[in-house]
Amino acid sequence: MNINVIKGNSESFDSDAVVYFQPEDTKWIKDSLKWYGEGTPLQQQATTMLAAGDLTGRKDELIVLYPAKKEMRSKRMLLVGLGKPEMITLETVRRAAARAAKKTVALKGKSLGFFLPEVKGSNGAEIANAAVEGVLLGLYKFDKFKKKTEKPITLEKLTIFCNDKDIYGSSFKEVSSAIDRAQVICAATIFARDMENEPSNFKYPEVLGKWAQDAAKGNGIKVTLFGDKELKKNKMIGILAVGEGSAKESRFIIMEYRGAKDKKAQPIVLVGKGITFDTGGISLKPGAGMGDMISDMSGAATVIATLKAIAELKLNVNVIGLCSSAENMPSGTAARPGDIITYPNGVSAEIDNTDAEGRLVLADALIWAKQYNPKHVIDLATLTGACVVALGHVTTGMMGNDEKMKTQLKRLGDKVYERVCELPIYDEYDDLIKSDCADIKNVGGRWGGAITAAMFLKRFTDYPWTHLDIAGTARGETSTDYINKGGTGVCVRLLTEMLTEQAGK
Repeated sequence: MNINVIKGNSESFDSDAVVYFQPEDTKWIKDSLKWYGEGTPLQQQATTMLAAGDLTGRKDELIVLYPAKKEMRSKRMLLVGLGKPEMITLETVRRAAARAAKKTVALKGKSLGFFLPEVKGSNGAEIANAAVEGVLLGLYKFDKFKKKTEKPITLEKLTIFCNDKDIYGSSFKEVSSAIDRAQVICAATIFARDMENEPSNFKYPEVLGKWAQDAAKGNGIKVTLFGDKELKKNKMIGILAVGEGSAKESRFIIMEYRGAKDKKAQPIVLVGKGITFDTGGISLKPGAGMGDMISDMSGAATVIATLKAIAELKLNVNVIGLCSSAENMPSGTAARPGDIITYPNGVSAEIDNTDAEGRLVLADALIWAKQYNPKHVIDLATLTGACVVALGHVTTGMMGNDEKMKTQLKRLGDKVYERVCELPIYDEYDDLIKSDCADIKNVGGRWGGAITAAMFLKRFTDYPWTHLDIAGTARGETSTDYINKGGTGVCVRLLTEMLTEQAGK
């Protein structure tokens, strides 16, 4: 999509649709009607709708008007509501921009233009970033397997215009840079969504490794892949145990981006769970909803896509991505409940339930991360249904020992609207994963399931560590303004924002 910012006005802009974002403020709307031209049919039409109560500026409102050519060169005017002025945020803009873009495409439009709305406390660059995110992510579809009867309509051009010398305190150059950055991050998020939505008959650990290699091409990222031979050599017993029931070979993926001036400076390590399909193994899941397990590699998808984004942005930071990938299948060779495995750090674990496989494979990556002398380690995993029970699909569960990182992720999660909610990891929860025959077991019973999973992981960390349980946020159950049903690519934007801040330190 061609996206740019220009100096100009909407009347002279030639497009399939032009958008006016409107707060829920009658006086503001009445004043804005003057922009349409005194006594013009367009103004009369809008005035009539305002008087009838059909034009209000409510946040879910979208009205299409058709101006005459002498009034405006654009074919359509979209009046998109933002809601109460005091409630307008960057997220409001994302959602409104997504609705406008979807409506334009639904009307077979290929070009769209708009003025950026004002958001208190945010500058023009931040508002432009949010609007572009809404448009690009809102138009995402995973339809590669659908039969195409006709060429699909796509939005080819997006123009942001302004009549002033700057845009809410940001120069045109700053706004243009924000737009370029948003495109890179959205492309990475869409890459993550594509990986998550790919069906598992086309997606297995080897394919995940190839996607990591694709993301690294031309980006200065070094990729190393471990197959079964290397996994055995390095005693990655968790990945091997989970993958031994599958006909597909497991993989451990290492991605190294050394973007800092000091290539030896402590890196931030991102760890992702990459279970390309999860049947539950011998502890077989119920059949209903099992198809959603194609996205059980969302943590790995986020890590791979984030490395791609930060490399393309050339961030001044060292980042290591580690992805533990296996397919969890039931067979005569699969791991069984009651099996015991011992990790290289000496911790023995009883496999009490083979459907609690994510923590088993993540432990290998967390052990491996130590060799990098990490500044921070963040792991991401669709780890527990218990986290979904606790937090629903609204927010990601966060636990860990790194208070600074947790505070930063909380603040930035609110900013990009990929929110996190901290759960406790008190020592008392450790009692729930004690095993009669090993140091720990991989399930802790009915209560506090998301927390006991984190307590398992904690046994393999002796460095600053944060755990993000994305089970509820990695896959959308229904479509919203800019998140479709299916894989969401959650935390690509959040981690890229965090790494951008880290690069500036």
